[in-house]
Amino acid sequence: MRRLAQAGTLLAVVAVSIVFGGCTDDRMGEVRKYVAPKVVETDAERVPNEAFGGAFLGQDAPPAVGRPTAGGVLGPRLDPLETPGRWPFYWTRAVYAGYSRGGWGRSRSGSWATDYPKGDRQFLVVLKRLVRLNAYDWENAVDLADPKIRRFPIIYAVEVGRMDMNEAQVEGLRGYLDAGGFLIVDDFWGSREWAQFEYNMTRVFPGRSIQSIPLDHPLFSAFYDIDEILQVPNINNGASGYQTHERDGYNPYVRGIFDDLGRLMVVINHNTDLGDAWEWAESPYYPLSYSTYAYEMGTNMIVYGMTH
Repeated sequence: MRRLAQAGTLLAVVAVSIVFGGCTDDRMGEVRKYVAPKVVETDAERVPNEAFGGAFLGQDAPPAVGRPTAGGVLGPRLDPLETPGRWPFYWTRAVYAGYSRGGWGRSRSGSWATDYPKGDRQFLVVLKRLVRLNAYDWENAVDLADPKIRRFPIIYAVEVGRMDMNEAQVEGLRGYLDAGGFLIVDDFWGSREWAQFEYNMTRVFPGRSIQSIPLDHPLFSAFYDIDEILQVPNINNGASGYQTHERDGYNPYVRGIFDDLGRLMVVINHNTDLGDAWEWAESPYYPLSYSTYAYEMGTNMIVYGMTH
């Protein structure tokens, strides 16, 4: 399915430094002491793209993904008044208006907040073990209409089948992507949710089509070699082994939106749920094969987005 490593590759079991609990509980062994940043930068017109550097690109071959374990603490949080920039990388969740299972809104109950914040925290800790990445340990949710969004080269949006962006968010996302930003989309299923997401993207880029990304695209070899697209189920389907799909989303797809120069701006993971595989990777009931693929695909998307 996937070639994880060549002969002599370092094999590692990833230890997740996180205490698993309720998704709304912020007391996860955090160090609350605030450390003032050395430099406060002003907003740039273009999204930064130099966070990794030569040490990252010159590291050992990719390690294998293992079953995460619990324990440890996270680093300090951002001060509310701090300008982001102290860490080279922030795993940033896109906040958008839309429909949740309880109605319309953009609060923590909105569809954008699915698997938040536990999935984001766990993904970060594992990602930092797989690649040499100096990243902020905590979740980082930013509204698409907030000019601060341009400080983060990669943003992540989930459950976009319930998306209904307002005009400020449409303009904010268009400006972000035109400035060099990279959007990762995940966790939406079937034809109805696809139609809703496609409608929103035509508002952002009326003249751009959504295209399939072939397996020989550099995205699939940016860090791990991936030669098959797996359908990653949610926690209930994965643990039960009953089925992997939801609604009429029987087949998984990885699609994209490209700019005029052929740069991949948006990666769309449809009929799959990478986020649940990140969030529940420590569970012995969730198949390791799905979380392994999800972490490999997530790592590839980060590496590709930060090096292109």
